[in-house]
Amino acid sequence: QVQLVESGGGLVQAGGSLRLSCAASGGSFSSYAFGWFRQAPGKERASIAAITGGGGTTSYADSVRGRFTISRDNAKNTVYLQMTSLKPEDTAVYSCAAHTGRQYEYWGQGTQVTVSS
Repeated sequence: QVQLVESGGGLVQAGGSLRLSCAASGGSFSSYAFGWFRQAPGKERASIAAITGGGGTTSYADSVRGRFTISRDNAKNTVYLQMTSLKPEDTAVYSCAAHTGRQYEYWGQGTQVTVSS
């Protein structure tokens, strides 16, 4: 069983930056692939970034590519989402998730990111 705890959310002005962290406990961290998701009010949850277990492969949604960077530190059991050039439309609850197969099995509770214009 893997427990995930996100942190780093908050209020930031448009154009600013934030770094989200997802701390994992339980399980073998390096064997899990991770993803970041976000859900804005009234919208469905959307995948925005993913990283493989070894960290060698990353992927991004078009809406964040070039602005957000996902990374992982297997020594610290932590996955990060560096967000730059933030826009008001990036406002959402951000969650991380982990899997060892095809579907995400473990989810964090999420952290709120609010971008003011």
